[in-house]
Amino acid sequence: MVSTAVCPGSFDPITYGHLDIIKRGAKVFDEVYVCVLHNSSKKPLFSVEERCELIREVTKDIPNVTVESYDGLLINYAKNKKANSILRGLRAVSDFEYEMQGTSMNRVLDETIETFFMMTNNQYSFLSSSIVKEVAKYEGNISELVPEAVEHALKEKFK
Repeated sequence: MVSTAVCPGSFDPITYGHLDIIKRGAKVFDEVYVCVLHNSSKKPLFSVEERCELIREVTKDIPNVTVESYDGLLINYAKNKKANSILRGLRAVSDFEYEMQGTSMNRVLDETIETFFMMTNNQYSFLSSSIVKEVAKYEGNISELVPEAVEHALKEKFK
């Protein structure tokens, strides 16, 4: 049986913390779908298409990673992809509380799809897309926080 995981998020933009989870997930699962979800409660800097393209660029060397977007329930996307797992990154205890709610709801919707939590590398435990955008907006150095393609895209957005 092929192990297929969905790694969802808004990725606005993708950071080295996200990339760490995706790369490590690609070593554990046969297939990883990185799913850029439309989140109506957030006001993104990058369009869904731009986010997908940036993720494709920085994951192009990982053969078992596919990048797509979805507007709907994560569990429905996972079912459409015949995924048996959802992969989520955790930075801190505060992430766990939020993730526990989503995971519990997903179990109600489909108990056959398991959620796996992966702790991010300690060097990225403070990192969030919001922090990256804030630093980039004021022309701070983000070269150690995001891949080069993302750094360039952020500089263009904030010109």
